[in-house]
Amino acid sequence: MNTYTLRKWMIGVWLLVLFSAIGILFWYNSWVYLIPTPIPQNYKPVPVGSVLSIQGLTPEHKPTLLHFYNPDCPCSRFNLTHFRSLVKAYQSQVNFVVVVMSSKNYSIAAIQERIGLTLPVLFEKSVAEQCGVYSTPQAVLLTSEQQLFYRGNYNRSRYCTDEQTSYAKMALAKLVNHRVAGDFDALALKAYGCVLPVCQMPE
Repeated sequence: MNTYTLRKWMIGVWLLVLFSAIGILFWYNSWVYLIPTPIPQNYKPVPVGSVLSIQGLTPEHKPTLLHFYNPDCPCSRFNLTHFRSLVKAYQSQVNFVVVVMSSKNYSIAAIQERIGLTLPVLFEKSVAEQCGVYSTPQAVLLTSEQQLFYRGNYNRSRYCTDEQTSYAKMALAKLVNHRVAGDFDALALKAYGCVLPVCQMPE
């Protein structure tokens, strides 16, 4: 084997190893985001239909979607485009409020800049317990009477591109069309993403 052939062979092997490593890393990241977030030991579920009095939230005469968001959580960043699309589609019918779940200190302006929307922002971490939320991102939908209508995931897909599992969008459509909360599959109602109150992916 001459030097030129050997060099080509080594480059080919190196490229194979590189692309294999990229493929394994992509598969691992996809797999990690499909692992349910561990349920906290002292977790108290909040049943759908419960009337909630959210601290810092002014009751309105229309439904409210609480977007539980951690700026440092990759999952929260992945679904921002989808979240913006929901705000654009339903902002005339639904109030959208961002609930920040982070161990860091952020200003309202900093959060609004990160999400690219001028929405009300809450920093009260007790809101998560009130709603039965223990991961980010999560959507909580309240009726105009402050009843819990939906609490769960935005989408099965990491980037929220699967329309058939666009759970939060489905819940919004049901509520604004005055339909009862429907049954959702386990992927809609189990928590996936970053553990509260800090960004910590399951291992």
